[in-house]
Amino acid sequence: MQKIYNWGIIGLGKIANKFAQDISSLPNAKVYAVASRSLEKAQQFAQQYEANYAYGSYEELMQCPNLDVVYIATPHVFHKEHSLLCLGHNIPVLCEKPFALNRSEVDEMIQMARQTDTFLMEALWTRFLPTTKKILSIIESGQLGKIYAIKADFGFKAAFDPDGRLYNPHLAGGSLLDIGIYPVFLALLLLGPPDDLKAFAKFSTTGVDEECQIIFNYQTGQTANLHSTIRSLTKTEAFIYGEKGSIHIHTRWHEPSSFTLIINDQRPKHFQFNYTGNGYYFEAEEVMQCLEDQQKESQLLPLDFSVQLIELLDRIRKEISLSYPNE
Repeated sequence: MQKIYNWGIIGLGKIANKFAQDISSLPNAKVYAVASRSLEKAQQFAQQYEANYAYGSYEELMQCPNLDVVYIATPHVFHKEHSLLCLGHNIPVLCEKPFALNRSEVDEMIQMARQTDTFLMEALWTRFLPTTKKILSIIESGQLGKIYAIKADFGFKAAFDPDGRLYNPHLAGGSLLDIGIYPVFLALLLLGPPDDLKAFAKFSTTGVDEECQIIFNYQTGQTANLHSTIRSLTKTEAFIYGEKGSIHIHTRWHEPSSFTLIINDQRPKHFQFNYTGNGYYFEAEEVMQCLEDQQKESQLLPLDFSVQLIELLDRIRKEISLSYPNE
């Protein structure tokens, strides 16, 4: 009989709703317990997704019986605190990206996970999408030859709200950590850490980056041109250029989408992936498979990769002189 994994959710905002919708569609997963700083909000969320338990504090959730894993969807600045809370109670964690504010915080989380022998993974859902897996298989097959360059952007127009998540420096707002992480992730996944990087930013009146332009350079001659913005809507596409051809990942490339493979002197080949739901269930399935196999981290998104990713974000922030009051 297939085990049903009981999921807890900490932080009940927009992304938690999407995640809960997908969890509810999986035959081996259940939205089991939810927690918010508002008991009323938790009860409403629990009712909507037929959860067994609703809590008005994250600490109370730790005492929930038969809880298998927790998804953390609170703002960036709380990721470390809430991950450590769960890991300290030996509860496996899937924590939203960015993993934490900086390398030091991520190190604390990983240290706790290893001390308690408890599963921990960053919720970078793009890594587990069928598009990403297929693109990696094409690259590994040598069809593109050597990868020369990556170009990726992510942008949307956000309403200016100095107290809101995107513009509030006390919540680590700005484009880089919220959406710039996706282009940085793609470059890291395909090319590894750069030998040199340059970054330029446009800052809002609240002191967070509204727009960030990033260039990675490698001693191999490879490059990555990356862009994020909350000032305007962009195509949100990605391009991978190789010696034998290229891949165009269509908008919105970080989500379940489609892509075109163009091999030199051949007709373009289009790949379309049909899926239901929001696409977050791919990462949830990875977590549950890891737990089933008694793994403490994912082989597809190992903790060392998350360390490299936060190091890159730290380097970019240093380059643009961006820091947060919480640090």
